[in-house]
Amino acid sequence: MANELAIYAAHSDNSKGRVHQDDGSEYRNEYQRDRDRVIHSSAFRRLEYKTQVFVNHEGDMFRTRLTHSIEVAQIGRTIARALNVNEDLTEAICLAHDLGHTPFGHAGQDALNDCMQDYGGFEHNLQSLRIVDLLEQRYAIFPGLNLTFETREGILKHCSKNNALTLASIGERFLNNEKPGLEAQIANIADEIAYNNHDIDDGLRAGLLDIESLRQCEIVDIHYDNVKNKWQDLDDSHLRHEIIRRMINYVVSDLIETSEALIGAVKPNDIDEVRRCGKSLIKMSEKTENMHKILKKYLRDNLYRHDRVNSMAEKAKETVEYLFNSYMNKPELLTEKIQKEIESNADNNDSLKFARLVADYVAGMTDRFAFSEHERISGSSI
Repeated sequence: MANELAIYAAHSDNSKGRVHQDDGSEYRNEYQRDRDRVIHSSAFRRLEYKTQVFVNHEGDMFRTRLTHSIEVAQIGRTIARALNVNEDLTEAICLAHDLGHTPFGHAGQDALNDCMQDYGGFEHNLQSLRIVDLLEQRYAIFPGLNLTFETREGILKHCSKNNALTLASIGERFLNNEKPGLEAQIANIADEIAYNNHDIDDGLRAGLLDIESLRQCEIVDIHYDNVKNKWQDLDDSHLRHEIIRRMINYVVSDLIETSEALIGAVKPNDIDEVRRCGKSLIKMSEKTENMHKILKKYLRDNLYRHDRVNSMAEKAKETVEYLFNSYMNKPELLTEKIQKEIESNADNNDSLKFARLVADYVAGMTDRFAFSEHERISGSSI
């Protein structure tokens, strides 16, 4: 492997910098500092108790947003290293990508978005950026984590043009139909690879999926046969892990080889040429992408819409809606800190800004804290 990064990689010495003036570090580059700031943030720690597919209290062995983010980072780093682009930046983006997720996963996000329809809506991707730009309070001289442009660019995976108009330089690529750097593209697809494969593991462990039915997905069937041909008498646990491990390796290897060819064809001279080339350069082959899409659809139909998952999703939505409406109608139910913040700034009495404060508070909750708040306010558990 080459000792120096490719010319089209993100180079920390050429970063577009931070919003606020910030002294450098003698021993870490700028993207390593971003990664460390994410790891030490309150929002990152709270991911330990936020739903991936199964609500936290359903079992200690299921993935949470925290373990998912770590798995995404591992996959992302492997791809970045193989393609000779910036591993530190890739890791920072991967670890930060879910910081804005609500409690209860996508069910919580959908519920909070419904609650916020009259106030600009809610989207966890934008919330992740809001957390690192504003809500984390760790430094005396600036709000948020003051991350580099490139990390923030990667966190903002998608954005409407209306929202992009409010985001200054970080929103410009959505207005200009540009792509982010390769590290951001890697983080995005590493997320898909991680949740597709690891949700299978959790679904099988929970008994909501079974391996024989999963074999209708070609990518599962191929690796099932390979494992069975090599070890005929494996128990269910070993069989499950061997299949998933091989699927991840297969997809990642295909992605690296396909991406190398795409990058070689475009021959970008720097990260800005990557942004302007008009297409993603980090991709699977068409065959593998189709297999991955079929698996994703199978999981949507058979895991994410399973009765047990739907039942918890309904409880999650009810909890989020109840909390949001309770705080909106009775601000005195909010923490003393938030009430002081409202009193100290008259602008917070504006309904839009107040609703956003409430959304920030609800979005930041862990699963179990949201349930306990519901019980505290309502007097009964859900």
